[in-house]
Amino acid sequence: MSPSITPARVYSSAITLRLVFLFYGLLQDAYSPIKYTDIDYFVFTDAARYVSQGRSPYERETYRYTPLLAWLLIPTSWQNPLWFSFGKVLFAVSDIVAGWFIVRILQSSSGAAMSTERALKYASIWLLNPMVATISTRGSSEGLLGVMVVALLWAVTCRRIGLAGVLLGLAVHFKIYPFIYGPSMLWYLESPQKSESAEKRSSNPNTSSWTTRSVKDILLTFSNRSRITLCLSSLATFSTLNLLMYAIYSQPFLEHTFLYHLTRIDHRHNFSPYNTLLHLSSAMPDKVSSLKLESLAFVPQLAISAVLIPIALAKKDLAGTMLAQTFAFVAFNKYFLWYLILLPFYLPSSSFVSRPRLGLTALALWVGTQVPIFPLPYPSSSPPSPYPFSPFSKKNIVI
Repeated sequence: MSPSITPARVYSSAITLRLVFLFYGLLQDAYSPIKYTDIDYFVFTDAARYVSQGRSPYERETYRYTPLLAWLLIPTSWQNPLWFSFGKVLFAVSDIVAGWFIVRILQSSSGAAMSTERALKYASIWLLNPMVATISTRGSSEGLLGVMVVALLWAVTCRRIGLAGVLLGLAVHFKIYPFIYGPSMLWYLESPQKSESAEKRSSNPNTSSWTTRSVKDILLTFSNRSRITLCLSSLATFSTLNLLMYAIYSQPFLEHTFLYHLTRIDHRHNFSPYNTLLHLSSAMPDKVSSLKLESLAFVPQLAISAVLIPIALAKKDLAGTMLAQTFAFVAFNKYFLWYLILLPFYLPSSSFVSRPRLGLTALALWVGTQVPIFPLPYPSSSPPSPYPFSPFSKKNIVI
């Protein structure tokens, strides 16, 4: 192993990077009119304070998340101002844990069977990425979701199916979109014996009709133990969490955590081809066409992400399939961080690495299209003044 690439150096560098951004954020929040902290973090922490007072997190306007997130962030409501950054530390730690899972998967025989040094190089795309570190230390909860998704991939590839089901149910409860990985995992978990049997039957001209045999093979294949375990454990976890939250918070839980996301018009994220249409619909709701084309955006989104890509790719490469699903989902929507965490699994066998000029060109084009639009949402993502319950002030900053 190269002396410059060791687990201790990579992980310590990743931690140091996040500490630097975290303390820089404290300074910017204290002395700059534009705050480093993401506006969503103030929403999270306000909701956590309400929970600590025995109230509902949904009393905080614009809180559209599972109560689990507010429960996790209850320490941010404690009196010492330093506890206000607890959530940011939690999200940053989640980044590191996700990176550790990436290394484990790349080293495993069911993954790429890489050496530790090579696995660390690819994991550094996530661990040492300043964009990832910035997002988590600004207070975005995407790091929590990222570690759930990578842990889910690790559990499936290691054939810990019960655990995978629990993680899938938890991830979908936490944020709806990981449900698209369910079809890929079901398709991936085919019994090897049944797969070989199906291939022999399809190649034998003396067997009955192809259509009849293919239907039988599909039905038999989908009845294996792994698929049943994944379905039951994920459904049980998802249902249990939802019933518990509904019992505590009633209709506001369903409305703000799930139903709201089916009807909202989100024009503040700039990675959607429907962005202009969404913006116009939001600004002039009475003047747009009665045929709300933007409301149909989920149709190609679901067809490509949850059906076509899993059928075409899942049996060949689960991690690559999840990346393709997420990228397709984001192409019709927004968050690039969702697929960035899966990039280390795709790159080792991609033409972007075998043909460096192509890879560098693709990277330059990606960065060139992202950077110009990043400043646009920045003012709406950072409050010009502290929100309710915010402890930010010069007197509260301890360096």
